[in-house]
Amino acid sequence: MPIFQPASEAEVTRAILHGFTRDLERYAESEVVVVGGGFWIGGYLMNTITLRAPAQKVLDEIGCPYEEYSKNLFVTPGPHACSKLIAATMDAGARIQNMTSFEDVVIREENRVAGVVINWTPVQALPHEITCVDPIALESDIVIDATGHDALVIQSLEKRGLAKRIGEGGMWIERSEDAVVEHTGLAYPGVIVAGMAVCSTYGLPRMGPTFGAMLLSGRRAAEEALRQLGKRVPVARGAEPKAKPLARKR
Repeated sequence: MPIFQPASEAEVTRAILHGFTRDLERYAESEVVVVGGGFWIGGYLMNTITLRAPAQKVLDEIGCPYEEYSKNLFVTPGPHACSKLIAATMDAGARIQNMTSFEDVVIREENRVAGVVINWTPVQALPHEITCVDPIALESDIVIDATGHDALVIQSLEKRGLAKRIGEGGMWIERSEDAVVEHTGLAYPGVIVAGMAVCSTYGLPRMGPTFGAMLLSGRRAAEEALRQLGKRVPVARGAEPKAKPLARKR
């Protein structure tokens, strides 16, 4: 007696297409698009990631276990923490577009950023003769640049002379993490920078293989997005953002 109920290959294909196109159509316009990845592994390709207090409280919120390695320093497996973050994000209503690369920004009046231009990641690996595959665009009120060291969204503006990255400094964990959180915010009309993109944008020291600032910076970026959208912002945690919009040309 069969274990599974019947479903043909064609029906499986239709189900995949339906779900994919439904989500893409629904999110062709949205309030916020986050461009970036996150962490899956720690330093030197090792699974263990570290967090300094009080960032472990975020792990408590998402139900991710961790251990206290020493006073104020906590460790957890990167895949476990990242999986919990993904689950919490999608449970809250967000959608993740796999195998997708950021190519450019959508621009509106006075060069305000109003979305992102994306393409299939595999297109980048195609021979030059056939890589002229047109991308598509997603419109949004806010774009969050969480692309790490490269700060790709800010880079796309820099290429047009609309913004200027300073480039990140050398590693200084204790100085970097506070600075990253404090400088997280609106860096350009329509663009919020978060995580390591903050270091690259403002010339801050890099934080190295510790991830607490990424979590708290992400939270602050979300709060700033709510503020920009005119929505209620949860009770502020810590100091007010020190981020200042970058100089730009019109």
